[in-house]
Amino acid sequence: MRVDLDPEETGRRRFYAALNSVVVPRPIAWVSSLSADGVLNLAPHSFFTVACVQPPMVQFTSVGRKDSLNNVEATGEFVVNFAAEPLFEQINATATNFPAEISEFEAVGLTTEPSRTIAVPRVAESPVAIECTLHTTLELGDSTVVIGRVRHLAVDAAVMVDGHPEIRLLRPLARLGKDEWSTLGEIRSITRIRHSDWPGHYKPPHS
Repeated sequence: MRVDLDPEETGRRRFYAALNSVVVPRPIAWVSSLSADGVLNLAPHSFFTVACVQPPMVQFTSVGRKDSLNNVEATGEFVVNFAAEPLFEQINATATNFPAEISEFEAVGLTTEPSRTIAVPRVAESPVAIECTLHTTLELGDSTVVIGRVRHLAVDAAVMVDGHPEIRLLRPLARLGKDEWSTLGEIRSITRIRHSDWPGHYKPPHS
């Protein structure tokens, strides 16, 4: 037996809450941006992913018109800072609806670090910074998808192993439903099966 939820009948708030609870876990884009007046903004966005490989692009979605969206449209630049477990409380605090003239960096007590390719600074405490210039925005209903061209990737040497970012050292946070967040948990590895190797390689569970 299943519970059926029709978005037209359920209502925006309840359906949004249900959808957020099943599209999980969601990585967090901790976006730093700069307003046209020079005010720094920092906010977490959990609708976030890689958008393109070549050229490299990432995307995040602003639900409603947030300061991040206004700033990116005004300056054409932003940084996606890595949301790491040790920064849990600070990341959550930057989701506070501060007035646009207040910088979350100052309010939360975070340190700025100059970016290599753009004017928007990074979060110095974050182990990874993805510097982006605006490629395009796409309006979808009450939300706007922001797609950024990756101009530079800066990774703390402390989280690198054999030249590659190590997930156990990165310790990513993810958003779940309600007020729930998750940490890394168990890591499982499996190799993708090529079609040429399929015969005799895969056996369905419980077969």
